[in-house]
Amino acid sequence: MALKMEKTSDFNFITKSLLAGGVAGMCSKTVVAPLDRIKILLQAQSNQYKHHGVVGGLTAVIKNESLQALYKGNGAQMVRIFPYAATQFTSFEIYKKYLNGIHIPVVQHGDKFIAGAGAGATAVTLTYPLDTIRARLAFQITGEHKYTGIVHAATTMFRTEGGIRALYRGFVPTMCGMIPYAGFSFYCFEYLKFVLMKYLPLTFCKKCDRNTGGLVLTVPGKLLCGGLAGAAAQSVSYPLDVTRRRMQLACMDPKTEKFGSGMIKTLTLIYRENGIVKGLYRGMSINYIRAIPMVATSFSTYELMKQLLHLDTGMAVS
Repeated sequence: MALKMEKTSDFNFITKSLLAGGVAGMCSKTVVAPLDRIKILLQAQSNQYKHHGVVGGLTAVIKNESLQALYKGNGAQMVRIFPYAATQFTSFEIYKKYLNGIHIPVVQHGDKFIAGAGAGATAVTLTYPLDTIRARLAFQITGEHKYTGIVHAATTMFRTEGGIRALYRGFVPTMCGMIPYAGFSFYCFEYLKFVLMKYLPLTFCKKCDRNTGGLVLTVPGKLLCGGLAGAAAQSVSYPLDVTRRRMQLACMDPKTEKFGSGMIKTLTLIYRENGIVKGLYRGMSINYIRAIPMVATSFSTYELMKQLLHLDTGMAVS
């Protein structure tokens, strides 16, 4: 009887965590969807927008296409982000429970880094094809459409670019980038949350009877932790994000097909042709503008959803 109740409790925890994570992901990506599209256009050096900066690019998209064009590819993003964020946050909670108590020398809360890295790897493996499709749709310019939608893009790529490998093009640099990115994101958020609760409880925390610790972060506290976590994580993993985009979009233009042959070769080509600042870190300014509110919104929404869904007590681990 006790075992049955434990399994029911774990099932409820996982179901609620999936919902909380999915909602958090959708909110965060919707907030930064226009910046996401500009980032993709700058990273892959779109012929029409490659000479623009962030503000100029946003203005040019509205002028040349429309205000709605800033959200191009966001439909595919929503289809992707709900299962991605749901899987990532839920995996983190599960991995964190099993890793709880593992001490890593020098690094306090190091188990959170491992749990975050594992969660990111799990989520990206399951949802990567949707990210590739979304990038293709977002890269299209009005009047030069190659794909009509998510299904058409998927079937066209599968049929003409080598099957399932086409949908996973750029997966290796994505995975290499995801491990430090997700690891640092969750580690920094959890560590900063711990610091604020321990040293600044009167400023950034409030009492909550449902929470097992008695305290939860206020919304400003959540946003602060999430924003700083996002900035730190993006700084580490950004060059691999650029590499991933160049590989994903290589077949969109005959001039860029050379970027689709492998991670090391693509990294080398980007560095040789454009250097570090204008190549490997191209679009980094917009990435900071984008990443800070995105990660802040994501973690804040997830923490709020956890409170609303009574997830404070967590999952039993046998």
